[in-house]
Amino acid sequence: MEWKIFITTFVTIFLAEMGDKTQFAALAASSETKATYTVMAAVVLALGLAGVLGVIAGRFLGEWVDPQRLKYLSGSLFIAVGIWVVLGR
Repeated sequence: MEWKIFITTFVTIFLAEMGDKTQFAALAASSETKATYTVMAAVVLALGLAGVLGVIAGRFLGEWVDPQRLKYLSGSLFIAVGIWVVLGR
C-alpha cells in the first residue's frame, strides 16, 4: 500500500465531507429514530459505494483524459455547481 497516497486521500476526503450536506442528512436521519446502528450502516455503505464509483470512474477517465486536465475539469464543475446552488438554481 502506498501510505502517502492513502493518508493524503483520507485527509482530503475527510475534510471535504465535514459539514457537508451528507453529514447533515445523516444527522437528520439519526435524530428521527432510535435505530442509530441502522442509520450508521446505511450511511457508511452509501458513502462507500459513492466513493467506489468515483474511484472506478476516475480510473477509466484517467486513461482517456490527461489527469491534470481532469483535475481542472472536476474543480471547475465543483465551482459551477456551487455557484448554481448559491444563486438558487
